Amino acid sequence: MHPTEGTRPAVALLGLGNMGLPMARNLAAAGLPLTVWNRSPGRTAGLEVPVAPSPAEAAAGADVVVLMLADGQASAEVLGPGGVLEACRPGALVIDMASIPPELARRHAAACAQRGLGHLDAPVSGGTAGAQAGTLAIMAGGTPEDFERARPVLAPLGRATLVGPAGAGQLAKLANQVIVAVTIGAVAEGLLLAASGGADPAAVVDALRGGFADGPILRGHGARMIARDFAPGGRSRWQLKDLDTVAAEAGALGLALPLAEAVRAAFRDLVGHDGGDLDHSALALELERLNPGRRIG
Repeated sequence: MHPTEGTRPAVALLGLGNMGLPMARNLAAAGLPLTVWNRSPGRTAGLEVPVAPSPAEAAAGADVVVLMLADGQASAEVLGPGGVLEACRPGALVIDMASIPPELARRHAAACAQRGLGHLDAPVSGGTAGAQAGTLAIMAGGTPEDFERARPVLAPLGRATLVGPAGAGQLAKLANQVIVAVTIGAVAEGLLLAASGGADPAAVVDALRGGFADGPILRGHGARMIARDFAPGGRSRWQLKDLDTVAAEAGALGLALPLAEAVRAAFRDLVGHDGGDLDHSALALELERLNPGRRIG
């Protein structure tokens, strides 16, 4: 069942982690009828919207079901037997915004189609700051028709782009994660080189503004490295999870991605040194371990 022209779709949002909670607030602020569910009920405190006791009960009354869960396994569990797919109204739309393997996204899309449901894989980039501000970059895979239906729900969350058929959103997110991870590594190496030679790393960041090296990772993650502020925005273990998915997808496609492999190994070492719950800018710590006595900040 589709919402009638001019009406606001009823939304169920499943998952109120560091990303899902501010997203729920933005959907509610946009005036969309919203029901939420979270595995840990304490996360719903302060949200003045209905809280469902289970994913299925949240989905039962929704036109659009948004999943913002930790990984592919969590999405599969929520969608599976006794879950969302069985509970959804005919014609409802499922939008999975978690970062999951492209092939799993395709399987979920096929399972939705078998039940007469729409599906988008629509992972995001922008971190908790983007989730709070409603400025996330949203990469969607699916049909143009389902993407158009999703617009009223995605608009309060950020800027959405349809990048291809089912699974393509996840491929775009993997591309994003490769670019982010390699750039974080490059910023860490550049700033350590500058600091070790006697330059002020904060002044270097300022000097590079407007040049080809400038960008949000240099400014944002570079500032974190200098201040040694590694409170998690994007956790390193999540970055490693996505880089592991990159490696698997590259293997399936017969691709060699040497830069991605190098930074994946560095993140694996960081997580192995108890850095998994630090921000991914903490990759600088692993570089410093390789260079005893040298620090960025």
